[in-house]
Amino acid sequence: MTIVTRFAPSPNGPLHLGHAYSAVIAAHHARSRGGEFLLRIEDIDGPRSRPEFVDAFRRDLEWLGLEWREVPPQSARLDTYEAAADTLEGRGLLYPSSANRRDIQALPARRSGDGNTYPGSARALSVQHSGSEPAALRLDIDAAMAEASECIWVDDRAGSVIADPRDFGDVILVRKELPASYHLAATLDDAADGVTFVTRGEDLFASTHVHRVLQELLGLPVPRYLHHDLIMGEDGTKLSKSRGSPALFHRRDGGEDGGRLHDELLARYLERQNNIGT
Repeated sequence: MTIVTRFAPSPNGPLHLGHAYSAVIAAHHARSRGGEFLLRIEDIDGPRSRPEFVDAFRRDLEWLGLEWREVPPQSARLDTYEAAADTLEGRGLLYPSSANRRDIQALPARRSGDGNTYPGSARALSVQHSGSEPAALRLDIDAAMAEASECIWVDDRAGSVIADPRDFGDVILVRKELPASYHLAATLDDAADGVTFVTRGEDLFASTHVHRVLQELLGLPVPRYLHHDLIMGEDGTKLSKSRGSPALFHRRDGGEDGGRLHDELLARYLERQNNIGT
């Protein structure tokens, strides 16, 4: 099977060093195995998605010396998201809810057979919050797991993992004013693009539990995963657009050698992979 990896940034801010690290890792795995590296723009974040950032993304990747094939952005896939949501809703797995995080935190926790506790279900609040105000569509996680049964996914660092997304509670799949959440859109996009190896930061490891159950419910192929380490800021927290982490284009416009940065990031990744192996 030909390996296909992807880099899928959202154009709601400039790329930072952490994005460069993820892109370099994905491109490396494709290139080293004679595969294909894709660029997909996740541009359904309403007015926060700005086309000028997309142009900057392409210049940043070129500066790093990467080559890619660009696939349709999420804004061209809205019918796919709607169809999947309709399918899940028709099977009784989605329900409308305007409950917010505070509402859900106030609910009694659920207990599983192994004694673990999980966030309460917002379904009990769906009638209370229904009406004229916008409502999101949430996945009834207990019903979803009962239908999907046991799902396993494989991560290059963690090995075989049994999907258990209950820590998320009844996760939102269709947002109140946007066509899909990250969970639904990314899962459908990876399948549509033929991605066989999903590489992304370890901060998204827990999200893969949700995605694996969605793959089972929707009959989608299951890629292999790698949740790599993160590059942290000077304060010890992960780099983030929302916290204003230094933009990659400042380094590019400042005359830094993008090829050299690429090599440094790749060397960092390979060293950490070797350390895991030992």
